[in-house]
Amino acid sequence: MPALLTQMTALCGIIPVSPSATTKRRGRKLPEVTAATRTGVEGDSVTTATSKDPLLLRVARGEHGDRPPVWLMRQAGRYMAEFRTYSDKFDFRHRSETAEIAIELSLQPWRAFKPDGVIMFSDILTPLPAIGVEFDVVKGKGPVISNPVRNLDDIKALKSLDDPDTSLPFIREILTSLRSEVDGESTLLGFIGTPWTLAAYSMEGCSDRHLITTKQIMTQNPEILHRYLSHLTDALTVYVCHQIDCGAQVVQLFDSWAHHLSPQQFAEFSLPYSERIISTVKARYPQTPLIFHANGGVGKLETLKESSADVIGLDWSTSMAEARNIFGPDRVLQGNMDPMYLFADEGRIRHEVAKVVSAAGQGKHIMNVGHGVVQGTPEQNVDIFCDAARNCFYDSL
Repeated sequence: MPALLTQMTALCGIIPVSPSATTKRRGRKLPEVTAATRTGVEGDSVTTATSKDPLLLRVARGEHGDRPPVWLMRQAGRYMAEFRTYSDKFDFRHRSETAEIAIELSLQPWRAFKPDGVIMFSDILTPLPAIGVEFDVVKGKGPVISNPVRNLDDIKALKSLDDPDTSLPFIREILTSLRSEVDGESTLLGFIGTPWTLAAYSMEGCSDRHLITTKQIMTQNPEILHRYLSHLTDALTVYVCHQIDCGAQVVQLFDSWAHHLSPQQFAEFSLPYSERIISTVKARYPQTPLIFHANGGVGKLETLKESSADVIGLDWSTSMAEARNIFGPDRVLQGNMDPMYLFADEGRIRHEVAKVVSAAGQGKHIMNVGHGVVQGTPEQNVDIFCDAARNCFYDSL
């Protein structure tokens, strides 16, 4: 094992801790500390003379932290017993569009594991009904869209997203309440799906592993796809700005279906439209960091260098060391432990966290899994994952 990784593994707490110690860590507020005065291993943020913002927000802006901040994609989910008391009773849209329930589901993992980011419980498809594309999430099947968008007439019939407070009234209550609840102890994240991902869902009408309909449109009538991507880009730009207005401190763009695109297709049908969103939002909110996460980024890293997002999210199939070499030392990277390691024992989880942190280098890194937390993941292992990241202090190397 390389010397740096050996040191990082020890630093990130690979020596097993007792369940009682973990439980004690959960229950108390993490202290605000500085690198000079820290005496424990649970610092929530590095407070400097210039900034008291939470750690994840500062690192996403490009500032240096004393350790990598940590959160998880699909942080609120069915792996938590507390979450299942709601998911077993209410359908998805009821949960995500009823502010009181969405707030509670967003806060459950934060109360349990104290990650550095709290992401609102919602879905990438949530804004679609506001432009006239209806969807439902069917248990066992996933998203189903009743009126797929497949031709120019379908696109002409779409609405613009002019007033999110009217068409998506629950978003403001969810985000403003979460911002108040978290109260500076963690960073509040909003999110959207990218135009490409939403276009693929709504052209297929469901989740399809081949994207036969969408790819036929792409290859035979690309002007239809471009027209729809442009409409979605305008709507999603408004939606991101709305989330920031409502209190989101960081917003992630999920390109969940980027793996369906070749590097050349990605450069034509995905990245330019995400860049339109990013450039417009950054012009209006230059201090709000944006994360671009492309699922299936392997083979696209050189193209991803062209993204102007503040943070590049990496999936678990990407080499963090290779990404760091390509993006250089000053680009903030996020990820990217394989979430299946969350089924392993404590020592292996801590070891894998240490490997990712080591490969990412000191600073300019947000620790995350490289895809969403899987249903059935042991809750205590998510706690171990967060604790391991909180123990990875750079100045102890």
